[in-house]
Amino acid sequence: MYLTKEVKAEIFAKHGGEAKNTGSAEGQIALFTYRINHLTEHLKQNRKDFNTERSLVKLVGKRKSLLDYLKKKDILRYRAIIKELGLRK
Repeated sequence: MYLTKEVKAEIFAKHGGEAKNTGSAEGQIALFTYRINHLTEHLKQNRKDFNTERSLVKLVGKRKSLLDYLKKKDILRYRAIIKELGLRK
C-alpha cells in the first residue's frame, strides 16, 4: 500500500493532533514507523534491493534522532508514543 495523501493525513490526525500538524515529533515518528514497516515488508521479498535497504537504514536513523529529541524534551510524550506504536519491548 502506497502512502497517499489520505493515509498521511490520517497518521498525522491520529498522532499529531490534527491532519495539518505535520511538524509534530509524534506525527513524524508515526509516519517514519509506517514507512519503515512498509519497506521492511518489501525487503522480505526483494532481498537484493540495496537502495531500499539504504533508505530503510536512513529512516531508522531519523526516527531514532526524533525519539532521542522527544525523550530529552518531554519524557511523558516519549513514553506515550513508544507505547502507542509498540516500538520498544
